[in-house]
Amino acid sequence: MSNFSAVPMHCAYTKETRTSFLFLVMIVEVAVGLPGNILALWIFCFRMKIWKSHAIFLFNLMLADFLLLACVPFRIDTHLRGDHWIYGEMFCRVNLFMLAVNRSASIAFMTVVALNRYFKVLHPMNCVSLMSSRHAVWLSSLIWLVVIICRVPLLTTNLLQHQGNRSMCRSFSSYQNPPLAITVHYIAYVIEFILPWFVLLFCSARIIWYLKRQEQIIQQKKFKKAIRTLAVINLVFTVCFLPAIVTGLGSLALKRFRPQDCEGFRKIVLAFMVSIGVTYLNSALDPVIYTFSSSVFRTALRNVFRDMRK
Repeated sequence: MSNFSAVPMHCAYTKETRTSFLFLVMIVEVAVGLPGNILALWIFCFRMKIWKSHAIFLFNLMLADFLLLACVPFRIDTHLRGDHWIYGEMFCRVNLFMLAVNRSASIAFMTVVALNRYFKVLHPMNCVSLMSSRHAVWLSSLIWLVVIICRVPLLTTNLLQHQGNRSMCRSFSSYQNPPLAITVHYIAYVIEFILPWFVLLFCSARIIWYLKRQEQIIQQKKFKKAIRTLAVINLVFTVCFLPAIVTGLGSLALKRFRPQDCEGFRKIVLAFMVSIGVTYLNSALDPVIYTFSSSVFRTALRNVFRDMRK
């Protein structure tokens, strides 16, 4: 078992790694995201009567968001304690593993939802468009299996680091020579953003290009609905995940080309930590995706509010 507390750091952390903005973001995520996803869970389980492939993918997206948000309160408590983790080494692994797995699953299912919409409007007779509910369940299970396997290094490695009287539970740190498990984690984190982001941009561009060539107004309505769905997914995806990728790669570049600039490194690491907190905001915003992308979900949600007014 690796002893990560013995791995040398490029630049030591300071108390300035805390920020009130990060605390505020995480509070908003839990206060808005948990009720929103609990409501979505109730609608999926008790008010959804039609379970097509699209609804199954949205349900798994909601499940990933809910499980991720359930882990955030522990990060809030740690933040309030000055980045001091009090829950032990094993639960540190579990917490970081859960955060990473459910963030990856959320990205994967957002991408699948976008691809599903893309094929339905541009290739309606493709096997993807005609996917049965059973096949959607199998695909969802495969996605969960893949993201879990990719994050196993976080579960099997000691990630608790000790500096003075602080125990820091982090999967991203300024290791001088990152251990293999952390290197795998870094690579997976970048790839899981870059590939889906280009897929989302490609699907959006293709639908817009096809719509401009389409003259039938009846079909235009279908395409415009798909564009709205992809626009919402692209916006949530870019706002929530791009800042962490930019600041993360920036910190690696600074460590590589200006290794003596610890002050600049600490500042960009602080920006990266805030950006990591913003990635959790995705789980609070995803109920907007459910509403925009599924008419069945919108109808069920509308019926819930109608029943509440009675």
